[in-house]
Parts: sequence; C-alpha cells; structure tokens
Amino acid sequence: MIDVNQLRKGVTFEMDGGLWKVLEYQHHKPGRGNAIIRTKLRNLRTGATIERNFLSGDRVQDVRLDTREVQYLYNDGHIYYFMDTGNYEQPALNSELLEDVIPYLKENNLLELVSYEGEALGVELPITVDLEVTMTEPGFKGDTASGGTKPATLETGLAINVPLFVNIGDVIRVDTRTGVYLTRV
Repeated sequence: MIDVNQLRKGVTFEMDGGLWKVLEYQHHKPGRGNAIIRTKLRNLRTGATIERNFLSGDRVQDVRLDTREVQYLYNDGHIYYFMDTGNYEQPALNSELLEDVIPYLKENNLLELVSYEGEALGVELPITVDLEVTMTEPGFKGDTASGGTKPATLETGLAINVPLFVNIGDVIRVDTRTGVYLTRV
C-alpha cells in the first residue's frame, strides 16, 4: 500500500479491481482541512479515463509491472502485433490500449511491452523516434529568418509543426512525450 501523496505522473496502482495509471496529478491544499489530491487516471485494461480526487492520507495498492523488449511488426485493423526479441513470441494488443502510442509506431521499432501478471497492458515508446516527412509545403528563401513553422504530415500520419527549412523526404526526430519536432536527422 502506498499513500496517495506518493502518486505522480506515470505511477500505476490497483483500485476497485482495476489497474490505473496516473496521467495528471495535482496537490491542492485548501485553507483548512485535509489536502486534496486531484488525479486524472487511465484504466490500463479498458483504456477508459476518469478524474478522481483523493483525500490526503488515503492509501492505494501499488503494483509491480514487468517490461520486456519487443519489436513492432504490423497491424491488422484494430489489432497490433509485436515480437518479443528474447523468445520470439508474438503478443497482440488492441488499438484501445495503444491510443496514445499509435501515431509514433513504425514497423521494426523496438519498444518496451508492459505486462502485469502475464497480461499485456501496453507499450512504452522510446523518448524520441525518427520519422520521414511525407507531406509539407515548400519553404521559401528568406523565410527562416523569422523562425517560423509550417504543418507537416509524417509517415505514420502524425501531423506536427516543423521549421520552414524541412522538406518532403527529410527524416526528423520527434519527442514522443510532447509530439514536438526536435531536429532533422
């Protein structure tokens, strides 16, 4: 059991028969009375997101998640297939579990498969991924002085803003935590 004051973004715990991951965390101390911990939680089994308030001093059951390295193979509609690099098993995950990850998935990328008691719950991306620009407007000479940006579509369908000097066919590095352009590769 852990105290709710120890909850932070990314912490996973068990509550009401479900596994929950903290997406947002805010500690609020009113003028008098106990502190309130406001959280936004995602159910790791169903993908549902809820907001829940806890009183300071409440306790939840912490869990230990297992991770192993997998390689993304392909998707078949709503099912995404991975290959365990250690034993060559091919776990499959539903698209609801991978909602935030799908825009960064590229075939043959190495990821971490997160599981609890043998049940696959999702994948963790590396901090950055390299993706090719498939659609963007051309930059014009002199546009770079203002440090402006333009919209671009990447090979996975992700749409982000990139600097004006990035062209179609360029490979760029994207931060998977924020979805922001970092550099041209």
